[in-house]
Amino acid sequence: MIPLGDASRRPRHFPITTFLIILVNAGMFLAELSKGDPFIIQWSLIPAHIVAGRDLITIFTSMFMHAGWVHILGNMLFFWVFAPQLEDVMGPVRFLIFYLLAGIAATIAQVYVDPSSVVPNLGASGAIAGVMGAFLVTFPRDRIRTILFLGIFVDITAMPAVLLVGIWFLIQLVSEVGAVSQVGTDGVAYMAHIGGFIFGLMANRLFETSQRRWQQGLGD
Repeated sequence: MIPLGDASRRPRHFPITTFLIILVNAGMFLAELSKGDPFIIQWSLIPAHIVAGRDLITIFTSMFMHAGWVHILGNMLFFWVFAPQLEDVMGPVRFLIFYLLAGIAATIAQVYVDPSSVVPNLGASGAIAGVMGAFLVTFPRDRIRTILFLGIFVDITAMPAVLLVGIWFLIQLVSEVGAVSQVGTDGVAYMAHIGGFIFGLMANRLFETSQRRWQQGLGD
């Protein structure tokens, strides 16, 4: 499944924070391409270092880095589909704080399950998972234009957000269980996705503006 956009609503305001976050991710990726492995290793997060109280700045830098073109393009696509509507109800500053805290929550979850790991962690997936969790609570009835791959057939349909995001989260849970049980792992930090997602589910209401809460009271 590849989401393309929200078919139910458009943001009322230009999503400036969403746009700037994408620009920062793009800038960091260009820096990775130009400076190579030393740059990536320096600014990626290593769980064992965090546990030891070292390189704490990488909690933030790592969430703006990516492992390749597919990684960054996929992440930024998901982010662009779900983030603008959420920024609309939180406001630019609140949304930025929410996004960073979701990334931190994702990091804490991943470090907790593998505190001795010296494998570099990088990517915006945990923070974006937080955005998806918050979107699910805020706009569960929205329909998301989605490319579906059904064997050799490809279709574009409008899927309910609760179904699309629910399937995505189920995949993360199953994949994490597989990794923990050593059935197999592809190097993806699934626990970071789960941690960020749960943070988004639980914390999104704290970041909505009073105007949004008032509108919801009227049934908006």
